[in-house]
Amino acid sequence: MCKALLYDSTVCIGCKQCEQACAAQNKLPYDDAIAAEEIQSAHKMTVVLTRGDKFMRRLCMNCTDPSCASVCPVGALQKTALGPVTYDASKCMGCRYCMVACPFSVPKYEWGKLVPKVQKCTMCPDRVSQGKQTACAEICPTGATKFGERDDLIAEAQQRIHDNPGKYVDHIYGLQEVGGTSVLLLSAVPFETFGYRTNLSKDPMPMLTYRVLSHIPDFVPLGGMVLGGIWWITHRREEVALAEGPKPTDEKNGRKR
Repeated sequence: MCKALLYDSTVCIGCKQCEQACAAQNKLPYDDAIAAEEIQSAHKMTVVLTRGDKFMRRLCMNCTDPSCASVCPVGALQKTALGPVTYDASKCMGCRYCMVACPFSVPKYEWGKLVPKVQKCTMCPDRVSQGKQTACAEICPTGATKFGERDDLIAEAQQRIHDNPGKYVDHIYGLQEVGGTSVLLLSAVPFETFGYRTNLSKDPMPMLTYRVLSHIPDFVPLGGMVLGGIWWITHRREEVALAEGPKPTDEKNGRKR
């Protein structure tokens, strides 16, 4: 069965131990300056946001049908049966299509490195495959972040809302957004307060793309093939010219023969 994370912001105390555990798990730097940053970045895969006395986590949602994986032309991003959306840096060619496709704007690029990678929370796939909790769930001192079977966590989240209707927004974020995600969120304040989009379709993003492409006439792919052929021919000529090297020069008039 698919695993998931349930984060209940009403239980969170903002200790940021999840941030530190995530950094350690992914061999990323973490100090007071990074702890103070309230934005996801290439060196900070999860962040605890603070609004007054309210808290909220931001991390990769590890979608059930991830658009990042569907647009990756080399298969660097893959959805696993256990829930995590993994990333293989050895396959990545740096096209950054995943950054454009993600409805949650999660993947970040290491712009400052000579050999950059895409960075995002991958839901600790090594730990999950061994039957362990994610690093963030294991270290959480209050149980605000909980790891388990997705169906069980959904039932628990529904029960919490039912038992304390005045405590929560009547919505489990991630239950249906873009086809569902492996990260589920509960909040006492509107999710928009922390920058979460609430206008997302319930359909998986790859399905929306398929619906559009299925209505495009056949001549459009044909046109793409023609343009691709022209590009190949043009660049092939350049390659041949470079391979042949410069032509000999006529010493009398300085012109190439």
